[in-house]
Amino acid sequence: ATGDTRPDAALADVTRAIRAGAVVVTPALYPLYDHRNAPPEFRDPVAAAVAEGGGSLFASGVDPGWGNDVLPVLLSGLGTAVDAIRCQEIFDYSTYDQPESVRDLVGMGRPMDHQPMMLLPSVPTMVWGGQIRMMARALGVELDAIRETVERRPLDETVTTRSMGVFEAGTQGAVRFEVQGVVAGEPRLVIEHVTRIHASCAPDWPLPPGGGDGAHRVVIEGRPRIEVTVEAEDDGENRSAGGNATAVGRLVGAIDWLADAEPGLYDALDVPLRPAVGRLGRERA
Repeated sequence: ATGDTRPDAALADVTRAIRAGAVVVTPALYPLYDHRNAPPEFRDPVAAAVAEGGGSLFASGVDPGWGNDVLPVLLSGLGTAVDAIRCQEIFDYSTYDQPESVRDLVGMGRPMDHQPMMLLPSVPTMVWGGQIRMMARALGVELDAIRETVERRPLDETVTTRSMGVFEAGTQGAVRFEVQGVVAGEPRLVIEHVTRIHASCAPDWPLPPGGGDGAHRVVIEGRPRIEVTVEAEDDGENRSAGGNATAVGRLVGAIDWLADAEPGLYDALDVPLRPAVGRLGRERA
């Protein structure tokens, strides 16, 4: 059901379900994270399906979405002054068993002159720009622009991962990029991703705390300075998918709220975070 390589087909899937009256939650349609500013070719078919069938849509990220929208907005209200907000994903891909995403979309293990799809100019903004705009809207500030920075590092030596095999020396081993919301000439709203295929690559870049597989961090520069780090570890071999699991929990947890709400398009600022009603102590499948 990926939307990375089949955005038109994914949009058709979603609109067909909405037209049938269904509530739909999905991470697959990046432009609809911030539907108010989505291109007409994405927003108009969904709006027409809502009007025709009475369904609803909530699209939010798996990076995780809540770590780039509702969490920083919530934390921003705890201080007396906010100078800047930085949202970080720090991720070790060595236990993330998704070769298509890791090797093809992000380019790990590919030659340094290869251009991965996820790092093409404008693609990071397409994926994460909506969350920058939502933060700006929540904070009541005007964006001058959204801009991108990208850094890539090669592996110094060949490494073998438990999940995805061998990654050769000299190929891409780490990526660091930022999507920056510029306010009054300064990058004050930033979503940053630091990803590696092995901890030995780019050791001077931020690392997960305690040598873990991944973490999500929000830093509020201001008075006081606030820093919150969230680590989520899933069961089994694919431990580093825990962050994605929390994003899925956010989406699935919104379904009953959406079912009670009016038909429409909703974003992360519309849909409240839900407590785990009925899940405390429940045996896992």
